[in-house]
Amino acid sequence: MAQTKRVRGLVENPDQIGMLASPTRLEIVMTLEALAGPATVAELAAQMGRPADGLYYHLHALVGSGLLEEHVEGGDRRYRSTTPHGQRMRLRYKLGESGNAKAVCRVAAGMLRMAERDFSRAASQSDTAVEGRQRELWVARLRGWVSAAQIVEINRLLAGLIKILDQPRPSRASKLVALTWLLAPLDVKPARRGARARKGD
Repeated sequence: MAQTKRVRGLVENPDQIGMLASPTRLEIVMTLEALAGPATVAELAAQMGRPADGLYYHLHALVGSGLLEEHVEGGDRRYRSTTPHGQRMRLRYKLGESGNAKAVCRVAAGMLRMAERDFSRAASQSDTAVEGRQRELWVARLRGWVSAAQIVEINRLLAGLIKILDQPRPSRASKLVALTWLLAPLDVKPARRGARARKGD
């Protein structure tokens, strides 16, 4: 059987993916990639708004799993993602009853917990914009029928959003936001027996 070519930054090992099921570890990786360079624990803690003492355990686990690299520079330990510079870590899905699929589902659940936390925090601030062109807080769940061409368009639009959010901080006046989405196909449930007949009564 031909083996899948391993690509740096593309994670498919279930154990490595499982490491990212922890919102704290996922946030560490995302923060390091946003900083676009090695960072000390103190720098990470400042960016994440967390105490440094609470990050050491997670950093050790991420380094041990191969998702982060640790370097000593000038007496300081610095950490960086193993993803190539300028890229973001991505998960490779292997669907079905595989360990990979189960691990990916745990990461998705962690991302949704992070989104719930972010939403609740923003909703508690009276100055959060919830209307107009500068709206910054929005939650919705949509269901709809789409064609193959429209799926392509949805992916194009999402890729455009990723490109916007992947840019380095343009100025101190810019605002940090989090965008979480979930796109999933739904099964069409068969109509219950007798439902059509009752509809015409």
